[in-house]
Amino acid sequence: MADSVTPSPVKTQLVDGKVYALGGMGADTTPQALVRVYEAEKDQWQPMASMPTPRYGATPFVRGNKIYIMGGRQGKMPVTALEAFDLETKSWTRYPCIPSRRAFSCCASNERSLFSLGGLQQPGPHNFYSRPHFVSTMEEYDLDQGIWIKPSRTSRMREKRADFVAGCLGGRVIVAGGLGNEPSPLGTVESYNPVKRRWEYVAPMPTARCSSALLQTAGMLFVIGGVAQGPSNAVEALCLQETV
Repeated sequence: MADSVTPSPVKTQLVDGKVYALGGMGADTTPQALVRVYEAEKDQWQPMASMPTPRYGATPFVRGNKIYIMGGRQGKMPVTALEAFDLETKSWTRYPCIPSRRAFSCCASNERSLFSLGGLQQPGPHNFYSRPHFVSTMEEYDLDQGIWIKPSRTSRMREKRADFVAGCLGGRVIVAGGLGNEPSPLGTVESYNPVKRRWEYVAPMPTARCSSALLQTAGMLFVIGGVAQGPSNAVEALCLQETV
């Protein structure tokens, strides 16, 4: 990768044995739009077409022959851009932006949709005395229709949270932990059933925490590390037997 990009905020995605590195933070902390691909056979990184929107901390998803990337940050400001890199044409396409701007939100996907979840909502330009507040927002992008679906009352998470982890098991969206209106990190876990279009509580995490890492396998979600009262070394996994 280019020397001007620090590795920690870069998002990577493995596709057909190749590693794609997207965006990141420059040495001067500016967001980057660089895209690089690592080919193991040649043992080298190759440059690809840059993202339309510079950012770091975004979330990539592979669907068909495209790598979708959504969200992320530019300094303290959240990014709402949703863009996709076509692996065949090696070009980028812009899609409708995430409807609302939320910091420390989380993204997840199933086979049909992309989801932007929770976060810290900034006050509007006319609300001078308002403070940022946690939200339970879920915004869903339908990949087939190419639109953001209008949210309903039942599509909101049961708890307001930010800085959590999110994944997908059995077609259900899962959110775990994070920060909310309570003074300590959350241990609650919620599951969204896209058929019933509602959220349900599932077994809570044994260790309440935020700022964790997520590792997903076909049947399990591993929540790794994070912050509880201090740095946490907990590694815990959720397995859902039921599918939608």
